[in-house]
Order: sequence, then structure tokens, then C-alpha cells
Amino acid sequence: MAIPPQLFRALESLKDQAKDALWAVSSCLCHQQPKLKINGRTFQILKVLGEGGFSFVYLAQDEHSGRQFALKKIRCPTGSEGVKEVMREVEAYRRFKHPNIIRILDSAVVQDPEGEGKIVYLFLPLYKRGNLQDAINANLVNNRHFSEQEMLRLFRGTCLAVRAMHEYRPTSARSAIRGAPQQRSKPSNSNADDDDDNDARFPQPEGDSEGGYSYDTPAAPLMGKHRALDNEVLFDDQGESSQQPANDGPPLDIVPYAHRDLKPGNIMLADDGSTPILMDFGSTMNARIPVQNRQQALLQQDIAAEQSTMAYRAPELFDVKTGITLDEKVDIWSLGCTLYALAYSHSPFENTQTTEQGGSIAMAVLNAQYKHPQSAYSQGLRTLIDSMLKPNPKERPDINQVIELTDRALQTLA
Repeated sequence: MAIPPQLFRALESLKDQAKDALWAVSSCLCHQQPKLKINGRTFQILKVLGEGGFSFVYLAQDEHSGRQFALKKIRCPTGSEGVKEVMREVEAYRRFKHPNIIRILDSAVVQDPEGEGKIVYLFLPLYKRGNLQDAINANLVNNRHFSEQEMLRLFRGTCLAVRAMHEYRPTSARSAIRGAPQQRSKPSNSNADDDDDNDARFPQPEGDSEGGYSYDTPAAPLMGKHRALDNEVLFDDQGESSQQPANDGPPLDIVPYAHRDLKPGNIMLADDGSTPILMDFGSTMNARIPVQNRQQALLQQDIAAEQSTMAYRAPELFDVKTGITLDEKVDIWSLGCTLYALAYSHSPFENTQTTEQGGSIAMAVLNAQYKHPQSAYSQGLRTLIDSMLKPNPKERPDINQVIELTDRALQTLA
């Protein structure tokens, strides 16, 4: 009897998690910190920061420089095919350049020493404050809530990151085909320590002879705002954009991308405590997907079930219809769920009925069954949430309208 693919992936994931857990426990028993050598550098693995699916995130420290990173380790038991999927995530990190979007610092592909597959390592900036889900959990423990102004500012910064994805413009024909900006060559006399954003540190699709993507002497992890790169869209404090002059021709038409897994756990908090940083682009894809037949509909449902968190997933992804085009409005729904969670400490569809009484989150989502708890928050906040949680995606605002509604709500609090 053949094992269903989803069950096979789940079993593989459990096996890989057991390997990593055993590694962590054994290092504690031996009073040693495990080490990894990647791209010619040795890193100490200090602790596990998080886990999910085929991936673990570790706190890693470069032995030479003492710099610390968030090291994402992704197992690819299927080998090159799995690596190709992960490299799509790497390309997404490189593609979107914005102060509220995380920047990848380095990556490497190595052979799994304990299996036939591959392991991909992604080096990301370390945000010591954690993510917004961590902040929500801390609020629950301490019996406190975000102030409405603080919450709306965090939400607005997240929306600016989403807008950079929904309104992405390739800057060359090559970028449109590859889905990534052109790379600049590094000047021979440049100083890597002084050039925080030099693209030479970012992974190239071709890699190198060892399958790695090396940086020179790494600069400090990027936090919050950064200097402009060629072809980068910048946003000032009011969120107005300006396009840097392109070296390879004028920008092409907008090619919208959808994140497809927006939730508090995928929004980091920068060290200033007020700048949200969108991360985890493993689910990111072209936003507009025509669904012409039942086979395509089922495929999209399977992809969403595997990559998008149920309590934040748009209703059109639970029951994909034929003859429609899925679009970036799936993210608007997730933004509504995220703002609700910031306000009330849980998704609108994670309530007593669905979590304790055997109710179905999917049915609650499809019927938009949720209520606002009693709170001191304004009607403007409730209206903003309700505008995004429309079962019909055509009735939801676009990202610019969401930002405008957020600005209005903030103005009433000034």
C-alpha cells in the first residue's frame, strides 16, 4: 500500500525533528556547543530559536568575528528538487528590498551527512526581541494589551512591507524572467566592512563549486532602515515611495507577489521595539493565479494547506473554485486576522468553539464567523478589521486602501 505524499512528508519531518532534537540534547549532555563549518567559516550553535516543518532556526555565532545570526536550517530529503524549492525562498529574500522586510545575509547548500538529501542554511539578521507572536504571548502572561496607537503603527509598518510585494516592479527583462533584481559586481577597492548592503554578500543563483553562497568579511546584521541600493524602492516615514534610477532600463509593469502566510509569528520586531520586519518567504508566489479546472483548484488547495497557517488563511484557499483568479487579496484577509490577533491575542477563528468544542476553523473561516470581544479599542479599529475580513475577496480593500484606513484610525488617536 502506497503512503500518501502528505503523510510521507509528515513522517520525514518528524524524523528530521528527532535528529535535530537529539543533536541539541547530546550537546547539552556533553557540555559542548555544536559547531558547523559553512562557506569556510566555523559557527557555534548556541540554542534553538524555533522550528517548523522541515526547518529549524538556531542562534549561531561566527567564531572568527563573534557576530550572531539567526541560522535557518532546512532539510531537503528529496535532494535537488527540494533545494530548488528552497532557493525560491532565497530569491524572494533578495527580490524585495524594503526597510520592513528582512534581508538575507548568506546561504549555503550542503550534503546531508545523515542522509541522501541536501541541507540549505540561510543566515538572517538576529532580532533579539523576537516576533509579534512572542509579544502577544508576553501580553497574555503579563495580563496587558498593546495600546491602540502602538498596535496600529506596527500594523502599518507591516502593510508597507506587503505593499512592496503587491506592487513589485522588475527592473529588467532578466529580472522579470528570473524573478530577481540584477546583481552588481563588487568594486575591487570596496571595503566589505563599510558596505552593509553590498549585493556581493547575497546569494547568487549559480552558487559556487561547493554549492555555497559566500560573503566576504560580514558587516553587522541589518536592523530597521538601511541605505539605498540600485533599483531599490525607498519609503520615508510617511510611506511615500521613490524609485532609484535603474542601470538597466526603466521599471517594467507591476508583477504582484503574495506572501500567503502573513501572521504575527512571521513579523519580527527590530531592536528599536517599534519597527516590524516581515520574514519567512517560503510560501511566497506570484499573486495572480488563474484556476481553469478542478485539477488546478485542488493543487492550489494542497499548496495552501501545506504552506499557509489555517487560522490566518483566506477562505478562497480552503475551497478553491474553478474559473477564478486567486490574487493578492489573500494577504489582505491574513492582515485582518493579524490585526485582530494583535488586539485580542488570538486569531478571529481560534476561539472556544473551534479550539475546545470540536468546531471547525475551516467552517468558521468560510462563513466569516467571528466576534469582537469587549475592549477599550475604538470603533475605527473594529471597522478596519471588518473591512479586511470579507469572505468575498472583491469586497476587501487593496493594500493602499488598508494603509489609508490605518492612517485615518491613527489620526483619530493623535
